[in-house]
Amino acid sequence: MAANDFIVSKTDLKGRITYANRIFMRMAQLPESSLLNVQHNIIRHPDMPRGVFKFLWDTIKDEQEFFGFVKNLCANGDYYWVFANITPDYGFDDKVKGYYSVRRQPPESAIKAVTPIYAEMLAIEKRFGPKEGPEKSIAYLVKFLKDNNTSYRDLALGLYNQK
Repeated sequence: MAANDFIVSKTDLKGRITYANRIFMRMAQLPESSLLNVQHNIIRHPDMPRGVFKFLWDTIKDEQEFFGFVKNLCANGDYYWVFANITPDYGFDDKVKGYYSVRRQPPESAIKAVTPIYAEMLAIEKRFGPKEGPEKSIAYLVKFLKDNNTSYRDLALGLYNQK
């Protein structure tokens, strides 16, 4: 992903892709026909803890903006990291009709900082299984943030701005 690239997508309320820009298609190595009306998790990398996505969904369902780092899967098995900003997409009636996401290239220092956090979250999820794992990994993340006197948003923005 080039420094000036922006991956842009839109989803409906259930996370199905309704728009994907060309850079998204190129990075995911998928044609538009394989992306539209498909769950956005089509590009979910197995190294990403489910707890991060639960945290993401809880944030945007509360109509709050999400900032964070995500490792995505390419169609050929490769991967790429992004700094994601996800916001509610409001209709003319001021009701949320979906979500709008812009992703950009993250600094390497940010990836080095979040990788061990995500690895621990993933290990917790494997230990507790699919039912309890995501909640337990979120609890770990919340404790980590509290111990470091920060929020996820502030952590993510701080790491991104350390370029």
